Amino acid sequence: MRNIRLTIAYDGSGYCGWQRQKNGLSVQEELERVLTTICNEEITLHGAGRTDAGVHARAMAAHFHTNSPIPPANLQKGLNSMLPGAVRVIALDVMSMDFHARFSAHSKSYHYRISTDRIQPPWERNYVTHVPFELTRDDMRACLDAIEGCHDFASFETAGSRDRELTTGRGSVRTISRARLVEEDEHHLCFEFSGDGFLRHMIRNLMGTILEVGKKRKSPQDFTNILRSRKRSAAGATAPPHGLYLVEVKY
Repeated sequence: MRNIRLTIAYDGSGYCGWQRQKNGLSVQEELERVLTTICNEEITLHGAGRTDAGVHARAMAAHFHTNSPIPPANLQKGLNSMLPGAVRVIALDVMSMDFHARFSAHSKSYHYRISTDRIQPPWERNYVTHVPFELTRDDMRACLDAIEGCHDFASFETAGSRDRELTTGRGSVRTISRARLVEEDEHHLCFEFSGDGFLRHMIRNLMGTILEVGKKRKSPQDFTNILRSRKRSAAGATAPPHGLYLVEVKY
């Protein structure tokens, strides 16, 4: 028996998300189908987390157990030859049996990309969120400064993110080690987030409110007050999924 970790890149445009679901094709299902064929045994993948429909990944991590003796390089080559072009295994490693893609992770990093151009090129429509407004970038940076550190992010948590009846665990408290805005060019902005974990839709909910600040519909102080309120109803709308990328899982 071996415990194998996959590092996976995928274009989430045509999928219902990472996790296997009844209402559409998921990235997990796509990989499990091919792995079961190659390994000649039923394979179940355990991912480092979930991504929503339309969200992309540059380095999702997942692990599975197998009795197959196929060498790692051959297994990776076989996977990529059978997977659709939207999914690629960019690394494959044999791990110790106690490794778990989710529970062994120390931190995750995401990018959220937007374009402020007046007209968005068609080739960007599934990969960059279009926000055709002049945005006050210093005010948005002030919001990012406000979320660094350990905070209760209940204001940016979507219902169903966790079991609220549990009295143990950290609830909606998360630690953000990095939150910054990178100006890629005049019209393309990348918001970078790293932390020890993220609630369901947390980054998209943060971005929805940060963009309200960027449009001057809210102030940086409003944003801070929303964070402290711990009320989802106080925050802005959920930003679209297609600007979001999972870029790294650290172990």
